[in-house]
Amino acid sequence: MSDNIITDGMVDGKIHGSVAKRLLANNFNVNEFRTLDTLRKDEWKQFDEQIISAAQTRLTGISDLVSRGLVYNIPNGLGKTVLEYEDVSDVQAANISMDGATRGQNDRVEYEIRYLPLPIVHADFQLNARVLASSRTTGAPLDTTIAELKARKVAEKLENMLFTNDPYTFGGGTIYGYLNQPNRNTTSLTANWDDTSANILTDVLTMKQALIDDRFYGPYVLYVPVNFETALDEDFKANSDKSIRQRLLEVAGISDIRVADHLTADTVVMVQMTPDVVRLVQGLPMTTVEWDSEGGMVFHFKVMTISVLQVRYDQNLRCRVCSGTV
Repeated sequence: MSDNIITDGMVDGKIHGSVAKRLLANNFNVNEFRTLDTLRKDEWKQFDEQIISAAQTRLTGISDLVSRGLVYNIPNGLGKTVLEYEDVSDVQAANISMDGATRGQNDRVEYEIRYLPLPIVHADFQLNARVLASSRTTGAPLDTTIAELKARKVAEKLENMLFTNDPYTFGGGTIYGYLNQPNRNTTSLTANWDDTSANILTDVLTMKQALIDDRFYGPYVLYVPVNFETALDEDFKANSDKSIRQRLLEVAGISDIRVADHLTADTVVMVQMTPDVVRLVQGLPMTTVEWDSEGGMVFHFKVMTISVLQVRYDQNLRCRVCSGTV
């Protein structure tokens, strides 16, 4: 006879049963799926180290937001499907008079509710119980290649959401990236930047002016695609002592130039890196959870995150992002 104490779906004080039941019973705390019942501490550490390494190699744009503190954390993000937020209108200009008694226009700010979907980006894999047992018996390290590859796929999906034209809509809101935000500024490049005869400096100044005209003054990060990267290392002019990249970084307000592997070819993006312009809404950092099936013979793993880009704009439809395309 088992000595386990079973009460209302609990065994020895732990919730058991389906994935949904365990999440609901633990207020959507993913640590419920990171117990030491299957994987040991060092084995979890192997997976986590691989996942961190894989994510860092692919998240160029996302890592820029994190390194600048442009992150808005949502407690218990698994328990929410949308972020509800408000924007606010401007008010009338001040008056000028000699006596101060002239009545100005009484107005008030107007608020508008908007919604941002909070989807889960995830990739799954599984281990056979015999493979895990063999690793422990022989002392061979657990093969974490699959965990690394799955983490890379999650990272690539986040980067695609940031730099491509594939919006995601749910719950009355839409996730837009740098290239599909309807209110972004757009300019036309004079020529492909991989053609060194192009007037690259003129293109960059035109993009900067578009943002200034919308009352946003930096600091800016300039993102370029892979096919433009080497052009930036060419001499700025004949017999110059500086490269095109160095000259662009001398433009006031441009703090960095980054190559984005997932940015559409022949397209550049300039972004004002401040929290009123863009932020990463994060309900769950990248993590791994596990559960079993087939009587405990198969262990399932899910690399998952809730990390959503939010490109912001005001009620006057001013957006602090500018894209340039040939």
